[in-house]
Amino acid sequence: MNQSRQLMLLSEMEPGQFADSFVLLVSRERATTRDGKPYFRVQFRDHALTATAMVWSDTPWFDDCESNWAEGEFYKVRARYDESKYGPQLDIDRIRPINEDDAADGFDPGLYFSRSRFSSEEMFAELTAIAREQITELPLQKLVLDILEQYQDQIKTIAAASKNHHAFTGGYLEHVLSMTKTACFLADKYQAYYQQMQPPLNKSLVVAGAILHDIGKLTELEYRPHGSRYTAAGRLIGHILLGRDLVREHATQIEGLNPETLLRLEHMIVSHQNLPEWGSPIAPHTPEALLVHYADDIDAKFHMMATTLENILPGNEDEFSGRDNALRRSIFLGLKTPESTD
Repeated sequence: MNQSRQLMLLSEMEPGQFADSFVLLVSRERATTRDGKPYFRVQFRDHALTATAMVWSDTPWFDDCESNWAEGEFYKVRARYDESKYGPQLDIDRIRPINEDDAADGFDPGLYFSRSRFSSEEMFAELTAIAREQITELPLQKLVLDILEQYQDQIKTIAAASKNHHAFTGGYLEHVLSMTKTACFLADKYQAYYQQMQPPLNKSLVVAGAILHDIGKLTELEYRPHGSRYTAAGRLIGHILLGRDLVREHATQIEGLNPETLLRLEHMIVSHQNLPEWGSPIAPHTPEALLVHYADDIDAKFHMMATTLENILPGNEDEFSGRDNALRRSIFLGLKTPESTD
């Protein structure tokens, strides 16, 4: 790239525009065509937009992509930007890794990593306040607060997943706080609705289960600012059992913790994904576990839908989004008034 050309942010490019950009490679997936020919689907992004580049086997970039391109690395690309029903697209003309001289042209790696829109410090303070105020069983409260305190650095930083929902720095905490608030609302509502339940709905357990339902992800995922990946323990055991084991281990240090309370808490962690194909070996068998499951499920799925709608390109004239989203479904955008034929 010795020839000078307009240098732009990827997110500022217009369809059909050809320019140089600094980008972060966030995903590189190898696949094959129906004819058995290999290709790569590569995603690049800046701070605000992600675009896909298809690297076919007969292009000059295929061997380099296969051998040298790496997720989490920065590149300078010269490419044509376009938009299709599959989202933003890049047709690469030239590409090279970032070098020291690029800083003089404004390259700043800190601008390329997605993170929660909310302050991790403020979210963590709010979550611990909920634990203190809403978990009235003191041994259970101590268990939750001790775990939050010991792992607070990870809790404030890690993503909730490697992809699909809240897959960014601080995403884990954003998700846990959001679904805990929903769980509190549901517990208050149904506690008032069904006052004759025996045993009665235990709000302390609902809140504790909401806060700790995904705690195994601290071990399941290896945090990387450009995108977390699964650890060996995450692949072989999974966050549900890892979380149950972590809670069980910490519970041995809590004086006065009722064995049945611990059993119910463990059940909430193990059952929170409801179905075997989603990862849970058993479905919810207590009202507290049922509320935690649905609070978790709606928070994850609503984030997936909201993220798709937040990234609809300006000027889009389609009535439905594409299916290239975490929900794998077309989302209705609204009826488009046909142009008058008069």
